[in-house]
Amino acid sequence: MTNNNAGKTTAAGKRGKPIRVGVIGVGRGSSFASGATDLVGMKLVALCDIWKEKLDEAGKKYGVATYTDYDKFLEHDMDAVVLANYFHEHAPFAVKALAAGKHVMSETSCNATLAEGVALCRAVEKSGKIYMLAENYPFTRFNMEMRRLYRSGEIGRVTYAEGEYNHPMDTEGTNSISPGLNHWRNWNYSTSYCTHALAPLMCITDTMPLSVNGLSITAPEITDALPRRSDPGSVILCRMDNGAVFRIFGLWLPGHSNWYRVHGTRGAMEITRGPGYFGPEQVRVWHDEWNCPASTPKERTYTPDWPEHADLANKAGHGGGDFWTNFEFANAIRSGKQPYLNVYRGVAMSSVGILAWKSALADGAPFAVPDFKKEKSRKAFENDHWSPFPSHAAPGQPPPSIRGMFKLKPEAVARARKLWVKQGYKGE
Repeated sequence: MTNNNAGKTTAAGKRGKPIRVGVIGVGRGSSFASGATDLVGMKLVALCDIWKEKLDEAGKKYGVATYTDYDKFLEHDMDAVVLANYFHEHAPFAVKALAAGKHVMSETSCNATLAEGVALCRAVEKSGKIYMLAENYPFTRFNMEMRRLYRSGEIGRVTYAEGEYNHPMDTEGTNSISPGLNHWRNWNYSTSYCTHALAPLMCITDTMPLSVNGLSITAPEITDALPRRSDPGSVILCRMDNGAVFRIFGLWLPGHSNWYRVHGTRGAMEITRGPGYFGPEQVRVWHDEWNCPASTPKERTYTPDWPEHADLANKAGHGGGDFWTNFEFANAIRSGKQPYLNVYRGVAMSSVGILAWKSALADGAPFAVPDFKKEKSRKAFENDHWSPFPSHAAPGQPPPSIRGMFKLKPEAVARARKLWVKQGYKGE
């Protein structure tokens, strides 16, 4: 998914020495660590995490240096850093890495506040280094095919699109990945994790968000079984820069869903619905009889092929996306050209979640998305630290639920703590 969208490349590309990569976060980061191989021209050289037991295990597995101190980690002889630490902590770590002369690939989200988004854009510009958002959902086989179809012009200009990322889990599974009352997932407001639903639509249609309206969905009978202070779902409407409207739905309401639809001026396309994350991986394209291009079927449903590197993509997690993010990042570093999922697109879609939460707390009022490419537009938000996460606590900070700061059920807390102790978690 390069900027010019032209040509094919080999997985390793034209290169000399491998790109030396360090990964922070040995949980989710293990996917990036295992994917940093000679197949994409990378070499894992260091790992960083504050959970020493897990870090030591990973260090032995990969045979690389380990650090619990991020500043010391950045002193390691390496070219690039992959950030797979907590959701709301990426931007400060990215700014430090860029200042240390490292290229950066960051897991979602890019920024937890608008001020962080401004600082991150400035840091990338000042450093001249590559920055990429590691948003893997645009790189599923069906989303890459819909991107190709859209660029062929078959369905015309996008007018409306829908993206869904809804990932419920049972109580034990939810608690196991959220150890601690102040773990980010236990405060993660319902609009924040919007990039899995929004990013594929932006990449397919090459559009940017201009304004958002957000509504949060409460369900106490679901949340009361957990030590979570947030709502389980939301709907976001985005007005895009070509006039289209995108509807974004998630986050952990019952009924697993990962689905995308695009309506254009000449037709429409969607992935077929199915169980789990990615369903049967088919694409459906259809046209009205009076608006069907010559020599094109009125409707067709098919399983698309990978554009290239099927053998590697089929082995990777998240529907192949975990291969493609490493691949795109490595190619961007070698070429010296920012990737498609650059800092401006990444910060814009991450900020949609923040602004949608402001909207949800105002019962759906519209909020404009800054143009983060322009200093004049973004400067107004350089001191906007508004955020519900405890680490951002300050006077006037918002709650993570439209119910306000409701009390957790003692039995839900007790059940979670029992599991956390069993996992080896020793904090609150």
